[in-house]
Amino acid sequence: MIRGSIVALVTPFNASGAVDYEALRRLVEFHVSEGTHGIVAVGTTGESATLSHSEDRDVIRATVDFVAGRIPVIAGAGSNATAEACQLTEAATLAGADAILSVAPYYNKPPQAGLLAHFRAVAKSTDLPVILYNVPGRTVTDIFDDTTLELAEVSNISGIKDATGDLDRAKHLLEHRPEGFAVYSGDDPTAMELCLMGGDGDISVTANVAPRLMASMIEFALAGNFREAEATNNLLRGLHSELFVEPNPIPSKWALSEMGIMGSDCRLPLVPLTDAGKNAVREACGLAGIHL
Repeated sequence: MIRGSIVALVTPFNASGAVDYEALRRLVEFHVSEGTHGIVAVGTTGESATLSHSEDRDVIRATVDFVAGRIPVIAGAGSNATAEACQLTEAATLAGADAILSVAPYYNKPPQAGLLAHFRAVAKSTDLPVILYNVPGRTVTDIFDDTTLELAEVSNISGIKDATGDLDRAKHLLEHRPEGFAVYSGDDPTAMELCLMGGDGDISVTANVAPRLMASMIEFALAGNFREAEATNNLLRGLHSELFVEPNPIPSKWALSEMGIMGSDCRLPLVPLTDAGKNAVREACGLAGIHL
């Protein structure tokens, strides 16, 4: 089971819009050296919605190559079309990922029976562990707890990223999950609480900018050390909020640019961070001890 602070990694682009693989290499080294426990490549924060299938595959493969086995790489491979999700999963498997992150189908609003059929098909298309991704704020599709627990009985469906921020739901999943099924937070503001309740980690946006602090906070929480977890999380609360002051990953990319790690370019329809957003992110970084 993968546990800890898992960064939902941004995808760096150059000014012409192409993937910047040299910046990706620097990002990977930054995370390995700062103690991040795992990387999600081409997830939501990686602007997967704007990547072609070949770019998806190439970014995953490059991330795997740059990591070189030092920490796990989880590949985002979801789609609202089941056949496409299976194709992306197969490609990510061949690219060398350690696990698959599969988002609930978006836009077409499937019923729970459709979600069961969809994720069973995805799981069948790979021998890798599959982590469900429930983010109804983006997909307008909610994977109900009963559906999650039924899918948890599939041999290679190994966990869920719960981005609802609903700790009552997380508690229910933690109390009823089968052995070996991981529950990860996908909501940085409530990640500490979920881990203290018995969760397995956080798939994090904040970790893009403050990887060492996030890794420490999650380690404290997983160990049940409330005092140290809370003290560390208090330094991060501004980032948990302000990295969403404008749509993710616009603020994170700007902060990483100011840190000298990569450029701030996103792909349309995402646009540069406003001056008001820059001020908010700069202040939050300062509170975390990151001086831009």
